[in-house]
Amino acid sequence: MPGMEDPNFTRGVTLLCQHNDEGALGITINRPSDFTLKDVLEQIGIECHDESLAERRVYEGGPVHPERGFVLHSGRPDWDSSMQVGPGIAVTTSRDILEAIAEGAGPDKFLLALGYAGWGAGQLEDEMRDNAWLNVMARAEIVFDLPVEQRWASAVASLGIDVDSLQPAGGHA
Repeated sequence: MPGMEDPNFTRGVTLLCQHNDEGALGITINRPSDFTLKDVLEQIGIECHDESLAERRVYEGGPVHPERGFVLHSGRPDWDSSMQVGPGIAVTTSRDILEAIAEGAGPDKFLLALGYAGWGAGQLEDEMRDNAWLNVMARAEIVFDLPVEQRWASAVASLGIDVDSLQPAGGHA
């Protein structure tokens, strides 16, 4: 929501990947970092000879454990530790997908993020009741196809809402 004051989430688009009684985990998909895929691959000892891949931007997935990597990708969750998180969207945390990407044999579409957004039990629900977040259905087009600067407005527009008409606080009847 426009009233979100936490700089980690202001106009952020966070894909909720897991939500259960213990809490929630999401990956922010519209915060490019200063790192490239090559930087990350070099740190874990994987070579990438395709410069167009090597120079792809890595995203800041959230403020929790920024040393942990997450690959959001298209296609089936066929990699070690893969999990389907939405229509045409899976998340993987294993090395095998990074090796495949470096070899040019990875998924058609992917986004690499470092860190995640995390909420304790009931915390996200409380924030939703406080109108801190808008909730939209996950769409692969927003995650993989849109330029980063269009993702937030597109997610909001998918609700049929004019971004400029949003107010920083909501009311309760």
